[in-house]
Amino acid sequence: MKKKKIAVLFGGQSSEHIVSCMSAVNVIENIDISRYELLLIGITEEGRWLKAESAEDIRSGAWRESRTEAVILPDATKKSAVLIDESGIQPEKIDVVFPVLHGLYGEDGTVQGLLELAGIPYVGCGVLSSAVAMDKLYTKIIVNTLGIRQADYVPVIGWRQETDKEAVLRRIEKRLGYPIFVKPSNAGSSRGVSKAGNREELVKALDEAARHDYKILAEETIVGHEIECAVLGGGKEPVRASGVGEILAAAEFYDYEAKYFNEQSRTVINPVLPGNAAEQVREAAGKIFKAIDGFGLARVDFFVTDDGGVVFNEINTMPGFTAISMYPMLWEAEGLSKRQLIERLISLAFERDVQLLAGKGEE
Repeated sequence: MKKKKIAVLFGGQSSEHIVSCMSAVNVIENIDISRYELLLIGITEEGRWLKAESAEDIRSGAWRESRTEAVILPDATKKSAVLIDESGIQPEKIDVVFPVLHGLYGEDGTVQGLLELAGIPYVGCGVLSSAVAMDKLYTKIIVNTLGIRQADYVPVIGWRQETDKEAVLRRIEKRLGYPIFVKPSNAGSSRGVSKAGNREELVKALDEAARHDYKILAEETIVGHEIECAVLGGGKEPVRASGVGEILAAAEFYDYEAKYFNEQSRTVINPVLPGNAAEQVREAAGKIFKAIDGFGLARVDFFVTDDGGVVFNEINTMPGFTAISMYPMLWEAEGLSKRQLIERLISLAFERDVQLLAGKGEE
């Protein structure tokens, strides 16, 4: 059987560039190379698209010195990337793409739109669900229609806090009591997230969030277990929700450093939670995934209070695949190895492509 060509995209221009590289290594090392031929395409923080030679080059960062550009063409009749180096231009057919990209310009529907134009099947959520889930404000607006509890919040437009900061501060303080969490609407891995215990800290938190996005959310603080649930499926395949995992952060809250660089942070799979909170989390995760038109995969995050209350936090349509990431760990606890999980995600990409073509009357 002829191998299919899979292009793995990683890196990207977002603040989660390094995390994407870490995730890509784990994905690449668990793709069945007896079935797939790899094309590794890294996107630098400046936006250059380069061919990488190996997972080791990604791990070491040597791929950034590559002299071969690799760009996916939007031309749907080509379904190709072009490799460009000193010897010339070489087209390379692509059968499927695994966009292991986190954050802006990767997880937000932009790359998904390119792949839709190119007519190339890809792993993960589509343009709409990627864009909506990336924007925490619009996710909240959708979740409000589902009857699922979430933290109270105040949206802030960045330029307004610059032109009338006092009014912005009064509006937040009137609605929310300290401490207050402040986060950019479009960011992941807790980049730009701060906890403010007073007005001075709130000002600093708003300024930090504004560095990452012009839309900002100020949220009430929810005290409870930090819980994550993995979702898999979509289309004709029933959506499955995994068991739950709890984050035990070695920090005041589970920020970027605690997630990826603090070895004392740890996770517990299927922890004991109050009442039937675990089942409520699984049910809510599936509802939210369907409501945003999710497909393939997502990780849905919640808080569970000591009285068993379930509070939605956020949804990630391309969750981390690093060595310590919860998404693959949750499915491993369900008996699905990383290799099996990645194979299922790739298969779903092809299945969605067949469904889309059928909808267009094509064979």
